[in-house]
This record gives sequence, C-alpha cells and structure tokens, in this order.
Amino acid sequence: MTNNILAFAADGKLPVMFQDYMNHFKAINEKKSVEYDTTLSFDEKEARLNAALRKEIIKRAGVPYATEDNISEWFNHPNVAHELFAVTNALVDMILPQSIIETIGLFADVRSGAWGDNFSFDFEPRDLFVVSKSGKAQKTTEIHKQFRGQKTLTPEWHQLTVGVSMYAVLSGKESLANLVSKCVRSIETAITVDAYDAFATVMSNLSDTATTGLRIAGYSQANLVRLCEQVTAWNFGAKPIVVGTATALLNVLPDDNNYRYSLNDSYVTLGYIPTVNGYDVMRMPQVADIATFGALKIANDRLWIISPASQKIIKVCLEGNTIANTTGVFENSDLSQTTSLMKSFVCGVATNSTAAVITL
Repeated sequence: MTNNILAFAADGKLPVMFQDYMNHFKAINEKKSVEYDTTLSFDEKEARLNAALRKEIIKRAGVPYATEDNISEWFNHPNVAHELFAVTNALVDMILPQSIIETIGLFADVRSGAWGDNFSFDFEPRDLFVVSKSGKAQKTTEIHKQFRGQKTLTPEWHQLTVGVSMYAVLSGKESLANLVSKCVRSIETAITVDAYDAFATVMSNLSDTATTGLRIAGYSQANLVRLCEQVTAWNFGAKPIVVGTATALLNVLPDDNNYRYSLNDSYVTLGYIPTVNGYDVMRMPQVADIATFGALKIANDRLWIISPASQKIIKVCLEGNTIANTTGVFENSDLSQTTSLMKSFVCGVATNSTAAVITL
C-alpha cells in the first residue's frame, strides 16, 4: 500500500469497520472463508458503517454548523462533496489490492506505486553457464556473459461513472457503504478480467511441440505429471501446482477406472482431488463475464500448471490513488450528481517463470 493509504488505515475505526463489512459481505454472498465479527448482523453493520461514514465526512468537511439534524443547510457545501468522495476513494484504495490478491493471487503479483510511476521488472536469465571439456594445457574455454532482461509496464486510466443523490446519501436514505463496496467489486472485476486475458493469451501461445512442448491437448495422468516435472525442472526446483476452475478440476482423476471414493472423500466435499501425484491442486475462482448475461470469463476447459513460489506470470500495477470528478448538486434536474471514479492500472506479462497448460 502507498503511504497515503497506510496513513488513512491507521486513522480511526472507519477502515477497520469497512474491512469487516467487506469480509462479512464476501462470506455471505461469495462463500469465502474470511474472518469477520459475528456479534452483529450484516444489516446492523451496514447501518453503523453508514452512520460512521456520515460522521467522518462532516468532521473532515470542516463546516462548523453542520450536524445530522440540519442536512438541508449544508448538504450542497463543496467541502462536503469533496470529502465524501475523498473518504470513498481512500476506502476503495485500501480494500482493492487485497481483493485482487484473493481473486487472482495464484498467478498475478499486485504492485502499488505513486503518481507518474512506471513499473519495471528485472529478470535473471533462465539458462545456466555451459560446462565443457577442456585440455590440461587450455587456459580458458568459450566465454559466457549473462545480462538481465527488463520489462516495463505503464498504467492507463480507467473510469466508472455512477449517479448518486448527495442528499439521500447524507440523510441515510441511500447506503454509502453499499456504493463503496460496489465500486470496489467493479474495479476489482475489471482488473481481474484484464489480468486473466493477459494470462490466457500468453498460455495459449506456449509451444505444443511433442515431448518438449508446454501446451497439451487432452488430459491424461501421464500428461499432467510430465508437465509438472517440466515446470519444476525449468523453474529450478520450484514445485508447481495445478490450477483450474471447479468445472475443470472435475477432470483431474486417475486413469485407472477402479478408483473408489466415499461420501466424505475430498473429491466429494471439495469437488476436486486436492493432491495428484504429490502436486497440489487449487481451485481458481470463476468470474462473471459482464458483457454477456450468464456467461463466465475463465475457461472451464483448461488446467494450468504454475509455480507461485517463482515469479508470478502476470503483474498488476496500480498507479496513485483513486480520484473522483463530481458534478454540482444543482446541475441535474433531479438534483442527482454524476460521479466518475478514475483509477490508473495495467495488467501485463512480466516473468521468467515457466508454466504449462492442458486443454481438456
């Protein structure tokens, strides 16, 4: 996290309340295994968080006569609008990196930087020095020199625009907590889609040469083990894992048709075998393809073999903090305001790690 987010996170109970609120939301709606306070219901937390947000906004705005009892006198004050979205942006920036890691952390490395930063990544050569036979009177053999590679990623602007009624938010008729959480999930989904597209593209371009290729069509236990051995060897001992969606992992079974499993076996409880021939198997969370209703983004016919302990294949680079551009209170006929949240980020391939893929 950048210094401004660390400072915000250390300032008061609001960041802690919002983190707990988001964890509770993920546990209920996304069935994620996260820790949250169980002494309050989700609705109670949302009500308390909204009250705390309004109090924080009023305090930061510095409007001396502002209280929750005279909202009509100050809701259109420019300081109030500024601080409302300053708090919103800080909460988005605080939660966003961790949310991305939870979704695509298996194959993506998340970095944060200041405004104007480009992100450069250095790579050690993957090959070794040649050891050759020589004569006893030979002083040297062929000279080898290795140079680091470098890849630079430059973030790009992305925006989302929402309509919000400042009066309804500040009076508690509309949930600011829900708005912020939806902004986090929207930006997180956009980054996840970009990262997955970059990941799927580079994996589909791997060599499919027989015996040495890292891309194979058709699952078999022998193919899976061979690719795991290749990835381990070419990552110099970094043990790989097998990754896929829940649908894809249903295919990871022994070739022997005589296997049996009971109702309490891991294949039944988890939906997949957690270990295959000594290699861990992990489920990749599926993502909605919001361009088409009902569609899913991550391919269900792919098994990826990657080494999280070596360099992550995809780099997600976040530049600066989220900023907002908000229209005036009386610019629209219905007294609603249009707010554009702007975030600068880029997702790209930058690694010297070896990976493999099986098309089912």
